[in-house]
Amino acid sequence: MYRQGNLLKIAILTLTLLLIVQYPFYQWSKNNANLFVKNSIKRSVIEYLAKFEQSEQIDIEIESFRQLYGLKGVSVAIVRDGKLVFTKGYGYANEENKILASSDNLFRLASVSKLITSVAIMKLIEEGKLTLSDKVFGKEGIINDKKYLQIKDKRLLDVTVLNLLNHSGGWTQKYGDPMFNPLKICSLMKSDPPADMDTYIKFAVTRMLHFTPGTIYSYSNMGYLFLGEVIERVSGLPYDEYVREKILKPMGIIDMCLANNRFEDRLPREVTYYDYGDKAYCQSFMGDSTQVPKIYGGNNIRMLGAAGGWVASAPDLARLMVSIDGFSNVKDILSPKSVDEMTGKLGKTLGWKEIYKDGWLRTGTFSGTAALIYRQNDGVEWVFLSNTSTYRGPYFSHYVVRMMKKITNKIDEWPAFDLFNYYNFVIPE
Repeated sequence: MYRQGNLLKIAILTLTLLLIVQYPFYQWSKNNANLFVKNSIKRSVIEYLAKFEQSEQIDIEIESFRQLYGLKGVSVAIVRDGKLVFTKGYGYANEENKILASSDNLFRLASVSKLITSVAIMKLIEEGKLTLSDKVFGKEGIINDKKYLQIKDKRLLDVTVLNLLNHSGGWTQKYGDPMFNPLKICSLMKSDPPADMDTYIKFAVTRMLHFTPGTIYSYSNMGYLFLGEVIERVSGLPYDEYVREKILKPMGIIDMCLANNRFEDRLPREVTYYDYGDKAYCQSFMGDSTQVPKIYGGNNIRMLGAAGGWVASAPDLARLMVSIDGFSNVKDILSPKSVDEMTGKLGKTLGWKEIYKDGWLRTGTFSGTAALIYRQNDGVEWVFLSNTSTYRGPYFSHYVVRMMKKITNKIDEWPAFDLFNYYNFVIPE
């Protein structure tokens, strides 16, 4: 077993050599070089410290899995008893330029974003600004603008915050998912693309519901879109600003944010995305005649926002998970009551996808993205992120869970140190 002190000494020596080797780079541009060197130092420290007696077994399993399913890049983080004990990237963040994936790359989270939104809603409830029984639409609701009061189906007046959280708001995907058919929604509303929040609210109030709210479970991205609007109206802040200021920053998370749509607008350290077969083109959500890659402009990822628009690194997502997991190792940002309600006390999960006998699961899948987090009851928690979608679609998560459980069951002894202490450390000027 590696000793943390010895590891740190070796890492410092390695970093000194790294600085010498990289000297020509920061002659090229001082500002860019400082950032380049700092990120290289931080990444080297983290990934060097992540090595332990059985870490090669993890490497073998994940690399084999990555190649088996044709994943371009993968990032993994594993937590034991509140400590980040392993994190590493595999494959490529950008295959064309041979840029290797690392633990600090940002990945789209798809529907894992719903967990973030649920935490924000529960936080507003704890602040006394909201209740689960609050009505969402109509004169007495949260979204009560005059232009939205001509409601076709009066059952919409009964939709509560809880209905949106547990996917019982009254919408199904019988005619397709409205969030992934923005041009169709614009056509129905006779509005110009791109579809925005106003378009979707008008769509909701002018259509019939598919079932009476609260009576059926039917997965709804649009319901979570409306939760983002609820958060804005109740908090007085933009949705993502409230999440960053009230949820993420108190946890020490500074890099998570909403994604952009176009390849050229990707964030620093964000990976490149690859669809299955890498040949999926479609009309742009902007409504012009442009044919775009489905992963870069086919869907409005930023508009998905509260339903699926976040990006994060694996360690930061792990940090979020340990702050809502109900374990005592790290202080939760929510009360035990809120954690219980999110994990099935009210009959359905809120934000989490499934609650199993041995843990809690949240998944996220769309073109170019596969994201999973799992909180095991034995104190092991993990994050798996990939920049590649597979032909198995949402069912791919079953294979990831099986592989990750195989890994965690094989490890006899996890490291004693906590990589969370190194992940966001600041290197002096």
